[in-house]
Amino acid sequence: MTRLCAVEIALAACFAAGCGYQIGGHGDLMPSTVKTIAIPAFSNVTTRYKLARLLPQDIGREFESRTRYRIVADPNQADAVLTGTLASFSAYPTVSDPVSGRATAAEAVVNLRLTLKDRRTDKVLYTQNGVEFRQRYEIALDPQQYFDESGPAMERISKDVAHGVVSGILENF
Repeated sequence: MTRLCAVEIALAACFAAGCGYQIGGHGDLMPSTVKTIAIPAFSNVTTRYKLARLLPQDIGREFESRTRYRIVADPNQADAVLTGTLASFSAYPTVSDPVSGRATAAEAVVNLRLTLKDRRTDKVLYTQNGVEFRQRYEIALDPQQYFDESGPAMERISKDVAHGVVSGILENF
């Protein structure tokens, strides 16, 4: 009887180990031939040059911190190439001061188009058109204490986008 229970427990452990369960964001079934990724400068059809410049750098850092992939500068030396376009950027007030009517908070909305391709086969490994990211930031009412928060907000949204893009690519596989 004891042997039968031990065999049942061993079989249950074997089946549980192969259930396919994995933690979200840690799946990594990208083709085994991909070891290096290039992220060239993003195309930009907006007036926000800083954000378009930050995105490839932050996405590269996010890949390096969360995955085994190496980021390379030259697309001709990469196994895969991630291209992107900053398709739109808008900022609009979300909170207004009732006395002055001036905005005290704004929300930035960024829209991207992304494609990750295997450089050798030209096969699309990941594509996302119209992916949207948002970031809220404060606006000071007092002109003496005014600090333009839009720059730091662009840095935060770039990091949020990087995290979302890498998660999207990893979870796609």
